[in-house]
Amino acid sequence: MAAPEALRQLSRRAWEPALARARRAAVLMDAPSAEALHWAGGAGELLAAGALAVSALSAEAAVPAGAARVVFVVSGTLRGGAAAAVRGVLERGAVRHCALVCGDEADGGGAADLEETLRRWMGEGGRAEVVLRGPPLLAPISAELCLLPALAALLPPLPGPGGTGPAEVGLGALPAELRAAVRVLVGELDSLFTALGLREESFAVGALSRVVAAELASYASARNRRRTATNKASVIFVDRTLDLAGAVGHHGDNLAEKILSVLPKLPGHKTDVMVNMVELTALQTTDETCGIIAPGCLAQPNEPAAKALWESFMNLKQKEAVMEARRHLVEAASRENLPIKMSMGRVTPEQLSSYIQLFRNNLKALENHCGLLQLVLATVQTLKHPQTSKWDNFLAFERLLLQTIGESEMPSVLNQLLPMIKSYNERTKDDYACEDFLILLVYIYSVVGEIKCGKELDTAEEEVKRALVKAICDEPEPSPLLQKITGCDSSLNLTSQKATDAVDGIFRSLRDIARVRMHMKQFHSIHNPGSNTHQASYKPLLKQVVEEVCNPDRPDPVDIEHISSGLTDLLKTGFSMFMKVNRPHPGDHPLLIIFMVGGVSISEVKMVKDLVATRKPGTQGGL
Repeated sequence: MAAPEALRQLSRRAWEPALARARRAAVLMDAPSAEALHWAGGAGELLAAGALAVSALSAEAAVPAGAARVVFVVSGTLRGGAAAAVRGVLERGAVRHCALVCGDEADGGGAADLEETLRRWMGEGGRAEVVLRGPPLLAPISAELCLLPALAALLPPLPGPGGTGPAEVGLGALPAELRAAVRVLVGELDSLFTALGLREESFAVGALSRVVAAELASYASARNRRRTATNKASVIFVDRTLDLAGAVGHHGDNLAEKILSVLPKLPGHKTDVMVNMVELTALQTTDETCGIIAPGCLAQPNEPAAKALWESFMNLKQKEAVMEARRHLVEAASRENLPIKMSMGRVTPEQLSSYIQLFRNNLKALENHCGLLQLVLATVQTLKHPQTSKWDNFLAFERLLLQTIGESEMPSVLNQLLPMIKSYNERTKDDYACEDFLILLVYIYSVVGEIKCGKELDTAEEEVKRALVKAICDEPEPSPLLQKITGCDSSLNLTSQKATDAVDGIFRSLRDIARVRMHMKQFHSIHNPGSNTHQASYKPLLKQVVEEVCNPDRPDPVDIEHISSGLTDLLKTGFSMFMKVNRPHPGDHPLLIIFMVGGVSISEVKMVKDLVATRKPGTQGGL
């Protein structure tokens, strides 16, 4: 998102209020806060500061005897579920002194009102302190990538059958929940830019991005900040839904993306995975769900070698990243005087496992290199995972689809897909499951863009719908995704009608996905149809945006819209009709921040980093 070191320091600084109050306290935090801390330093930071316990915030959370106070850490404002949980803990009567660390109430009464509320919940004699946190709780995934876990669910809406034009969408037209999320995002970004001392020019690609940029431009606190801040930056907001192929596709050759895709999610987390640690123990079990040993993970913020290896996973091709894993492991074993035999040539999962075994009976070596071993184990488990070989099949099939889309109409593409939709009893391990087809359909409709509607398309879609309904109904146990889509948690209550309704809804959304770029001129297509000499290819929207920003000819961007922040900008725009006035350009400043509204993939982060380094070497970039 910005200068790497500044962001790393900022993500730790956000925790200073909680750390300062942690001594002899029980710390309770919501899930997004825990996820941010997980990447910024880990719960060990709070325990080292004297916390008696660190646990999840819930109304039933236990407070250990002897705790001098309870420190609540809330990622946003004290609203909804977070407010109910804090109230539930305080009304049990055991807590007489509490501190709340939370985001600023943009439209509320501030700290004094919150303290009064907390005292009322505690009852007579209770003491409360509220600290309105400055910087937002960021999860620094890598040097160039920071996430806001509190806004993980924020996704731009699809245009709908009417296909309303982007200019017609304003904050007031959004659903209440989305409106609240936009306000939270604007407040968090203003806090972040204040901490970094930024004076930003905002640009938008997409309808919701325009709303976010306009709200930030007119936000009172942000206007005051821009008057005094000295560090100039360009901020480009981009709607994720304009290019869903980038989110669901199997692009490139990136180890970090594969690890995050195939290993099971760490409970309560959206950005980290569970690494099976059995190999480092004497325990022998074939039960993959064995819960005796705590899982490892990817976030290793306090071990330099592990952090360096994770950056390699993010930035190198898979073959090079796996070689880096071997190199780090050999160096660690050599430092511990372990009897390692270095071998050249291709790195195999079995070779990495044999090196890991050397650490197993050496507790000191285990302790010194625990983070590194977790990352190498993640590599081994990913390379051996059946989904990894399926990844290559997906990639090959997506390339074939790109070629087919260039040569055929949409009905023909769907007809080619139809024979591959197989029910549970007909499938082999290499065949696509129901979820795989849903991913492929999103990819196809996103890439193809506007479709020529008609009877032929309707017929082809109906055939695919019928096959999908049958496959979903034949599942012995619906997966979590199918449960969410159908609203049925068991195959016993999944009727053919419920599956039909769900699939009809999916295809309505797919048609909306195909329409989402219809108002764009420059970024209308993400599909390069190819030629006699070149294969058809996927043309990522984010790549097109960055290439436009880095274009040495600096033409006025057509679809990257500058969002004015005051009268001066309006006057500039007005006068430019009569005289030569240079409009703000996203390439004007040495710092470029791209904010993908709805999330970003690892391969996109690497692509942006490489593009900026090649096209505009002096620019710091990040997401």
